[in-house]
Amino acid sequence: MTTVEDDKAPLTALAVDADALSPAETDTATFGMGCFWGPDARFGAMEGVVRTRAGYAGGTEPDPSYYSLGDHTEVVQVEYDPDAVGYEELLDVFWANHDPFSAPHKRQYRGVVLVHDDAQRAAAEASAAALSERTGQSVETAVESLDAFTLAEDYHQKYELRSTPVLGDELADIYGPSLVDSTVAARLNGFVAGHGDADQRAALLADVALSPAALSELERRL
Repeated sequence: MTTVEDDKAPLTALAVDADALSPAETDTATFGMGCFWGPDARFGAMEGVVRTRAGYAGGTEPDPSYYSLGDHTEVVQVEYDPDAVGYEELLDVFWANHDPFSAPHKRQYRGVVLVHDDAQRAAAEASAAALSERTGQSVETAVESLDAFTLAEDYHQKYELRSTPVLGDELADIYGPSLVDSTVAARLNGFVAGHGDADQRAALLADVALSPAALSELERRL
């Protein structure tokens, strides 16, 4: 593993980001499943996921923000390599990580699949029907078309990573506003939240240069 001897030296060996696919080569999925911090981390740790973004969608009010959300829902947008992970696999994670059988108490935190096209709608509706048949319970989670997505404020992006002292500060200093689109940041955000496995972490850290202080904080959290 390569490390940076000076804690303030730039982190330059981000091989995973260099290999990340461009948006033209990826597909996008959008899910509401409660507070968006947790889903941002969970999906970010998945192999095949290229980028994650926390944001607001599903409502009609213009220009939603955290303190003026209107009728929107907190969602996570997942950009992924369809050759590495399928939409159905993302749906499996979605269903397993929120309560699909209870009507939402608050629209902000409701469960919803916001589909981008007819193929996603068919897959989402089929998976919901299969879940209902398998469990014998009525699925309350909605499947709706995505009309618009508004990126959440910077402090909501990669929240688990930003909340990790030293490591979060180092990545934020390196990427600045681009932190939200970093594959490395998405993976590390997932890892510090407890997702991913040892092989995933080892593979990533073999390609990433971290300062000794940031590396120590990461290892303490894993």
